[in-house]
Amino acid sequence: MENVRAGANLLPAAGQTRWPGGARVAVALSFDSDHETPSLRDGEVSPGRMAQGEYGARVGVPRILDLLTKHGISASFFIPAVCALLRPDEAPRYIADGHEVAVHGWIHERNTHLSFDNELDLLGRAIAVLEGQTGVRPVGIRTPSWDFSDSTLDVIQELGFGYDSSLMADDEPYELLHRGSQTGIVEIPVEWIRDDAPYLMMDRFSGLRPYMAPRELGRIWRDEFDTSYAEGGTFELTMHPHIIGHRSRMSMLDELLTYIRTFPDVWFTTHAGLAAHVSPNIFS
Repeated sequence: MENVRAGANLLPAAGQTRWPGGARVAVALSFDSDHETPSLRDGEVSPGRMAQGEYGARVGVPRILDLLTKHGISASFFIPAVCALLRPDEAPRYIADGHEVAVHGWIHERNTHLSFDNELDLLGRAIAVLEGQTGVRPVGIRTPSWDFSDSTLDVIQELGFGYDSSLMADDEPYELLHRGSQTGIVEIPVEWIRDDAPYLMMDRFSGLRPYMAPRELGRIWRDEFDTSYAEGGTFELTMHPHIIGHRSRMSMLDELLTYIRTFPDVWFTTHAGLAAHVSPNIFS
């Protein structure tokens, strides 16, 4: 129970100016650019499976970048190192367009199957690949499949990450505790409710089927935003280019962002920007 726990809520107290410019809510959009790696990890290399992942890089990413440019929003892209190696121009383009690049494992590995040494090796190599391509050392990590091994927090500390975005103990950023001790590491919590995969994923050989129309999903996410706004908190989304990048789904996302932008007091930020704001000392 005490290996990894939630520490202090890092949201500034009610009544204080919580967000830059007096904004009422912080909006942090993120995209996990997994592409082919979940299939490659499992040795599922049929042309059909490869094409499904390739769609994310070939079609989804350009559409997402165009939409973010349209709305003037910076986002965070969590990318496995193997994806970056397969397409060396992808991560640098994110940086060039004003977005954050963060670590999402080596090959979307199942980290709960790894020893400390192997997990440290893979994530260290992932940092080196992304820093080598972009010239910017990643400060954040999202673990593959949002999973922690018994060693993951030790590895995150060893590699000097400032924040993680994989766990679900709060709606708002909080500090991670490791065996009862403060770590100084910010957790930007995720949730399946605010992830496109549970609603929209498809696998023809299993019972996994999209069960919700994109506009219905848009209503859920709008309700999540409205409540975050009312509370003066954080609205975080996790999306995947090969899932959200299809036409009807991008139309829904465009409508959601258009709706959010009708509010004058919204702070759009990257996950790194959010972490730095709630814990100013972590990147000093």
